[in-house]
Amino acid sequence: MQIKFRMIKLEHKFVEFIPKELEESILYISVKFKTASHKCACGCGNRTVTPLSPTDWKLIFNGKNVSMYPSIGNWNFPCRSHYWIEENEIKWSYQMSDEEIRLGRALNKSRKQDYYEQSSVSKAVNSRSQIKEPWWKFKWLI
Repeated sequence: MQIKFRMIKLEHKFVEFIPKELEESILYISVKFKTASHKCACGCGNRTVTPLSPTDWKLIFNGKNVSMYPSIGNWNFPCRSHYWIEENEIKWSYQMSDEEIRLGRALNKSRKQDYYEQSSVSKAVNSRSQIKEPWWKFKWLI
């Protein structure tokens, strides 16, 4: 399927729940559920869901417009569209090859694994630091 590179200005809506039926050119953002969703920018009508987390997408709201990082690659859709959302506008990116997509997915998986492993180590260290020391070790605080 050939993508029609159309210029799109998005409207954003902060909602508690993402609606079942999405309107064209609206980015729905649920802060409560850490998710953003919109219809694919190419016009194919597919629902694009972007989880917001340290290992997925980041949403930047400047009080007027929203931007998302990283780019959105709809590799599982027939259109395989690839674009950025910058200040409520779609900025088209290039068509990635199958090999680039495979490498990108592997990199994302590796980064997620590293992030959660570091979080686990950090939690373990913090839990050990919660151990109560004898009162005399804190005498200098008195």
